[in-house]
Amino acid sequence: MTWYTWLEQGRNIPASAQVVDALARALLLNPDQHRHLRDLAGPTPQERETPIDDVLARLQRLVDAVTPNIACIYDIHFDYLVWNTPYMRVRHDPGKFPRARRNLLWMMFTDSENRHRMVRWEPAARAVLSQFRAAVGQRPDDPRFAEIVAGLTEVSPEFREWWAEYPIRYFRPATIGIDHPQIGRTAFEIFQLHPVEHPDLLPTFSG
Repeated sequence: MTWYTWLEQGRNIPASAQVVDALARALLLNPDQHRHLRDLAGPTPQERETPIDDVLARLQRLVDAVTPNIACIYDIHFDYLVWNTPYMRVRHDPGKFPRARRNLLWMMFTDSENRHRMVRWEPAARAVLSQFRAAVGQRPDDPRFAEIVAGLTEVSPEFREWWAEYPIRYFRPATIGIDHPQIGRTAFEIFQLHPVEHPDLLPTFSG
């Protein structure tokens, strides 16, 4: 377990695929946890963050084009970049929050209106947190990730408790239920895409 902790801290510890797989078996890791361990042990990827100011207008046109479906795009930290009007009306309006909290995790764990509308909030919140945890493991020294974790640990008992459980789960297709005060109960199937030219961005669409 010490070796696993060192990997998560970003230490440069060489490990073959065979060693990683053996450790995964010994720790009885599930497939997502096994994949996360492989990612931690692999070579550090080159930074490929998108220069956001150069692409925001194009990204906004993309999410607007899928109207009336709800759509948003966030970055590697799960910070919202753009969203369309249906997303704003059905889920919430990221623009009403301070920029430092304009984030999917902050929305899931602190926006009471969104929480009230979701038919099954806890499974959805746990899934998002698990995906976020996997992303944090790729950048253990990233100050933005540390800022989000520290802030939510302070204000959200659920985040604080579930974060300590070390959940790991990559994105999987899902359907969420929303009880909207005007349109009633509606189910939305969630899709997540990676643009070829901007693989660090996460467009998410619901239909």
